[in-house]
Amino acid sequence: MTERGALRVRLHSLRREIAKFGAVGAVGTLVNFGVFNLVRHMTDLHVVRASVIATAIAIAFNYVGFRYFTYRDRDKSGRTKELTLFLLFSVVGLVIENGVLYAATYWFGWDGKLQANFFKFLGMGIATLFRFWSYRSWVFKTLPARETVAHAESFLEETATESPRPPVR
Repeated sequence: MTERGALRVRLHSLRREIAKFGAVGAVGTLVNFGVFNLVRHMTDLHVVRASVIATAIAIAFNYVGFRYFTYRDRDKSGRTKELTLFLLFSVVGLVIENGVLYAATYWFGWDGKLQANFFKFLGMGIATLFRFWSYRSWVFKTLPARETVAHAESFLEETATESPRPPVR
């Protein structure tokens, strides 16, 4: 396989990963917003507390989706480490997401229902970029054997397409 072909395969794989991550994330977003608005309208909790509860529930939902759908082909040998890292990076994402909502609500006084949903959505978008990078880089790592096999196959294809050289005497 040529370098261009290998790049094309890697880009296709990345597109599929982003699509699967986005599908799980979209459903997780619906869970997050649904729980957020339900808690917000059914209780007297402050907006950020309601958001933290909703985000925590969405994190649990997303872990199942990422592990068994998006990254099901990734290394499964270190589940304790994987879950620990997932929770660590998810908490950082939770702080990013709810930090935006906190700033909008308590620093700028934008605490209307529409404003709260807008700033929750904005915070989720920023946190999603962080989560995508951290999950694929640290939590759901690619199996090293798969990369090695791909490299070996491309090397073999390149050698097979080269014209045979006469032996050096």
